[in-house]
Amino acid sequence: MTHVFVSPHPDDAALSCGGLIASLRELGQNVAIVTVFSGSGSTEHLTPYQREALGFGSKALWPVTEAFNRANIPNDVGLGDEPLPPWAATADRLDATQADADAAAKRFWQRSSWYRRASIHNESLAGQPVIDQMSTQGAVLTVELTEAEAAADATATRRLEDERYAYFAEASLIVLDLPDAVFRGYEGDAELLGTPRDDDPAPVALLRSEIARLEPQKVYFPLGVGGHVDHQLVRNVGLAMIGDARRWVMPGPEWAGIVSFYEDFPYAWWNDFRSIDELREGQANGFGELPYDVTIVPEYANISDQLERKINGLTIYESQLPRLFGGSRQMADAVRGYGRKIGALGGLNGHAERYWSSLSL
Repeated sequence: MTHVFVSPHPDDAALSCGGLIASLRELGQNVAIVTVFSGSGSTEHLTPYQREALGFGSKALWPVTEAFNRANIPNDVGLGDEPLPPWAATADRLDATQADADAAAKRFWQRSSWYRRASIHNESLAGQPVIDQMSTQGAVLTVELTEAEAAADATATRRLEDERYAYFAEASLIVLDLPDAVFRGYEGDAELLGTPRDDDPAPVALLRSEIARLEPQKVYFPLGVGGHVDHQLVRNVGLAMIGDARRWVMPGPEWAGIVSFYEDFPYAWWNDFRSIDELREGQANGFGELPYDVTIVPEYANISDQLERKINGLTIYESQLPRLFGGSRQMADAVRGYGRKIGALGGLNGHAERYWSSLSL
């Protein structure tokens, strides 16, 4: 049995539910995070707004793309007959490194009763293909992600941060890699924070299948505070699952009582969100269509003992803190402030996170 947190993007579960996740793990409960819209598309024709929405950086701090082009970086030490700078390797040093690489490669490949040399220059040796040019060799996905992060690919950076957070939180991570809203054509606040398009349905079947195989004790979906279309679509999956009729031919889980909704932080903090009735008009329509014998009630998780661990976990998402909060200190202040506010709303003497849980009448 597992507590499943459905996160529209990398960082959403940590931002909104990091305290409860830490509390559950301390109690020995299994936790799984399902990240939905973490996939990328072509960044070639993204507008400045879309680049910022993906987390590439703020408009004011957007880096010069030529900075990543080696040819654009002028030499700080002349070439030719002048002495090499201290950071440049001499031919002797390169030869010694190559010898060490050969020895290490020989030790490794002798286990397979054959031998390859390892070129530190990434050059072909004895006519053998360079491994980077062979699509069937190596941990392709890991290499792609790592190289993309080094090249300042924000999508890959956020994916890696999500993996590091899962390791920190001792949680399982399932990444669906559906394309982010900006890759599905949403542009500007009016569209990105508006009503999802009719031709952009919620991934109900995919998420229902992924969640069911985890045999969840509880499933947590975003409430959609702030109105981001990806958050709304994921929220709508939770509503659809609650509305599933019992399948008498092939019995399935009764989702009412299992599905809960979390308040999207920091949207809820920015909007001073206090009640589910405050969801923007047109963005709460699903809650009016629940089965007649299902209601939604607030529940409060006291996270006072786990507050600082939640904050420490959020520092892993380094790429997002400046954009969302202005820095890690401001993030910590916001998490503490919102936790105090929710605790007070729930009559608790401390910090809390609030969840809106489905309940069968």
